[in-house]
Amino acid sequence: MVVAVDGGGALSAGLIREGYEVIATADSRVLAEIAGDTLLGDESEGLLRAVLAADAVILEVRRDSLTAEVVALCDRAATRIVPLCAHDADERVAAVFGLERSLAADASARLVADALATQPQSPAEPTDAHDTPRVIAVWGAAGAPGRSTVAIELAAELARGGKHVALVDADAHAPSIALALGIADEGPGFAAACRQAELGGLDGKELTRISIPLGSTGVDVLTGLNRPSRWPELSEKRVGKALEVCRSWADFTVVDVSSSLERDEEIVSDLDGPRRNAATLAALRSADVVVAVAGADPVGISRFLRAHADLRATIGATTVRVIANKIRPGALGIDARGQVRRTLERFGGIRDVWFLPLDAKAADAALLASRTIAEQSPKSSLVLGVRRFVGDSLAPPPVTVAASRRVTRRYTKTEA
Repeated sequence: MVVAVDGGGALSAGLIREGYEVIATADSRVLAEIAGDTLLGDESEGLLRAVLAADAVILEVRRDSLTAEVVALCDRAATRIVPLCAHDADERVAAVFGLERSLAADASARLVADALATQPQSPAEPTDAHDTPRVIAVWGAAGAPGRSTVAIELAAELARGGKHVALVDADAHAPSIALALGIADEGPGFAAACRQAELGGLDGKELTRISIPLGSTGVDVLTGLNRPSRWPELSEKRVGKALEVCRSWADFTVVDVSSSLERDEEIVSDLDGPRRNAATLAALRSADVVVAVAGADPVGISRFLRAHADLRATIGATTVRVIANKIRPGALGIDARGQVRRTLERFGGIRDVWFLPLDAKAADAALLASRTIAEQSPKSSLVLGVRRFVGDSLAPPPVTVAASRRVTRRYTKTEA
C-alpha cells in the first residue's frame, strides 16, 4: 500500500508492525500533483508506479489532496482509497467522490488495519455467480430524472475491460436510447427478440443478428419500439423470456424501463389481455439489481419517495441501488448532497445513496455527436461518478491485502 499522509512515517511504521506492506510514503499534496501531471521527474514516476501497483492508498483528505485526478488514477489501477479526515469539511469532500466510510486523521495503525481487513483477502478466490448481477434494470420516477442517460453510461462503464454488455430499451411509453445514440430504430430490436422468445427461437446467435453494436465499446443495443402504439408486442411473458436468454448471452444486461408501475387494467378487467406496463413490471421482476434514479431537486426527490413504495411492492426483496442524478447546488442550496441524503433516509429509510453531478456541457456534446458521454468526454465528472458507482456497487474490483514487510521509501515534496 501507499501512505499519502503528511508526516506519515509513524503510521507507516505502525502498519508494518501490523503485518502490511508499505511500498511508499509521500505527502498528500504530492500525490495530487503527480495525478494532475503537474509534478514530473524520476522520484514522482517511482511514486506513480507504486500507486499503480498498490492495493490501497491511505490518503489524508483535503480539497487540494483528494481530487478527481487522484480518484481517476486509483480507479484505473483498481486501488482502494482509505480516507483520513480531520474536519467535517474534509468528510464532505470525501463524500463527493463516494468515500463515505472515512477515518479520523489521527487514527491509529490498528484502526486503519481493521478498515483494510474488511475487504476480500484474495482476488483469486472464486466468486459466486449469484453475487454479480447479470440483469440490471434502470428505473426512475415520473419526470425526467435521467434514466436513459444513466442506463447508457452504466452499459458503457460495465463494458470496460472487454466485457460483453447488452443495452435493452424496454420503455413502452417513451423509448429514447436509439435516438440518443444515433441508431436507426426501424430495425427489429427488442420487440423482435420478444416475439422470437415466445416462439422458442431466441438464442445467442439470433440476439447477435438483431442487435446493433455500439462502435467498439463492447455494447450491443436492442432498440426499443419506434412507435409507442406497438406496446402490446412487449407482453410480460415475452419480456421475461427474452431477458432470460440475454442473461446467458451477455456478461451484463442493462434494461431501460419506463417509470409507471400502475396496474389499472387489472382493476377494470379480469381478462387476460395486454397490459401497458407489463414490460416494466417484467423487467423489474427479472432483474438481479434495480438502479433507481432520482432527480436531485425538490420535485424529483418528492416524486421518487412517493413511487419508491410502489417499486418495493413490485420487486420484493430485490436489491435496489439509489442514484441521485443531476446533483447541483442551485436547486437545493448549500450542502445539496447532505440534504438529499437526509431527506431520503428520513422519509424513505434509504441510507445508501450515490450521487451523479450535473454535467450539461458533456451531455450536450455527447448528444450532438450521438455517442456516449464516456466516449465523447471521458474526463467528465458524470463519467467519473458512474465509474465510482459501478466499482462500489455493481462490479467491484478485487482488492488484495498483502501481509509482508519492506523498508519504507519516503517521498517528500522537496525531494520530488
